[in-house]
Amino acid sequence: MPQTYVKKILDARIYDLALETPVDRAPILSQRLGNQVLLKREDLQPVFSFKLRGAYNKLRQLSVSQLAAGVIAASAGNHAQGLALAAQKMGVKATIVMPKTTPLIKVDAVRGWGAKVVLHGDNYDTAAAHANVLIAQEGLTYIHPFDDPDIIAGQGTVGMEILRQLPGDLDAIFIAVGGGGLCAGVAAYVKYVRPEVKIIAVESDDAACLDAAMRAGEPVRLKEVGIFADGTAVAQIGTETFRILKDLVDEVITVSTDEICAAIKDVYNDSRAICEPSGAMGVAGLKKYVEQHAVVGQTLLAIQCGANIDFDRLRYISERTEIGEKREAILAVALDEKPGSFKTFCQALGRRTISEFNYRYSDVSQAQIFVGVKISSEDDRDQLVAELTQDGYQVADMTDSEVAKSHIRHMVGGRSPQVGEEQVFRFEFPERPGALFDFLVQLGNDLNISMFHYRNHGSAFGKVLVGFQASKKDGLEVKGFLDKLGYRFEDETDNQAYRFFLGS
Repeated sequence: MPQTYVKKILDARIYDLALETPVDRAPILSQRLGNQVLLKREDLQPVFSFKLRGAYNKLRQLSVSQLAAGVIAASAGNHAQGLALAAQKMGVKATIVMPKTTPLIKVDAVRGWGAKVVLHGDNYDTAAAHANVLIAQEGLTYIHPFDDPDIIAGQGTVGMEILRQLPGDLDAIFIAVGGGGLCAGVAAYVKYVRPEVKIIAVESDDAACLDAAMRAGEPVRLKEVGIFADGTAVAQIGTETFRILKDLVDEVITVSTDEICAAIKDVYNDSRAICEPSGAMGVAGLKKYVEQHAVVGQTLLAIQCGANIDFDRLRYISERTEIGEKREAILAVALDEKPGSFKTFCQALGRRTISEFNYRYSDVSQAQIFVGVKISSEDDRDQLVAELTQDGYQVADMTDSEVAKSHIRHMVGGRSPQVGEEQVFRFEFPERPGALFDFLVQLGNDLNISMFHYRNHGSAFGKVLVGFQASKKDGLEVKGFLDKLGYRFEDETDNQAYRFFLGS
């Protein structure tokens, strides 16, 4: 099977439009991780991602009649840009169906390359379904973003370049996976030419469709897909891509949003390039692989596969980076409510830097503070908690609490004893114009809202923390009502951070 793809990759005719991108060393990461870390710079393509390779290769294989009909694709952005530029190059009409959650920079870029943009749905799958409707109506030629041999072969030219550019030591290649086109193409070529090189697939932990397929032995559809890493937000791995990947991938690694954010910063520090979340997933996976396997002295390459990111998203990314790098601990600490207690606490922290300190008077005997502290590692965090506990402080580590990170740190001091019993829920919905209003309309007037926090911080998801005046006895009834709304939610009534700082 790889032999077939090797020939198709060698025959790909793309270099009158696509670039042969460089492999750059990442000196800061290399020193920190104790390995030679390399970056394949696909963010330097004319459309700032590798997707141009597959799209252009596919168009070069189409018949005259297929091109004359016009082409259509469903895409969260990078395939759309690649196809739009390829179509412009060949004088072909292109229509792109994009999820409404697609970053504006990608939408504008697609329009800039001359394609017609249709915004539909909240993720790739709903966009793809609408594309099929348009195909039936208008007779357009569908260009799949990943599950097509010509697309896979075009992306596989990345692997061909890597081996040509690195004839010496190369231990592993780390590749972001959404539908699997890039990983399948690179794996098919690399494993045929140099089978000793490991292929490590990297997925976002809230869109790990390849990992699910590997466990099941066949492609399976995820019930929900996180869209922070919008370029890889795919609910089901491709049939053809899985056929290749199941035999050629050495390992699948999943990474969190915080780990992706930290990787974006790592790439920036080494290259001064700002990746989109999916573009940095390879680096995030590489870091996790080194940590999990304790490898030293190896040559590891991550494909830096995309740089199409809305600027306002950087606010959210920078906020989560310190936690993703395990360089910030978020703690709730009880202090005696008396003069000098703040100073004594700061002395207990030693020379550690305080990144955040929140407090509001609420009790005559005890103060509950919300504090962020710079740390050097997870072990350092554990040591800090242990030291403070030994000094007699009541400490709760909230570093891994989503409620604390997304909401509580912006709400400390909002305690209201008059509320009475309260049921608290955390909601997520795809961020787009009017999304909050739509959410409130759905919520209706059936429940009395006692607390509400929403913050638009550039994430793909809108995040809301809502309190309802309701007893525990009524909790099941409340959940039943919320289930009918169709939004993803978690019951946070017993959340430690909420209890410390907001609970009545």
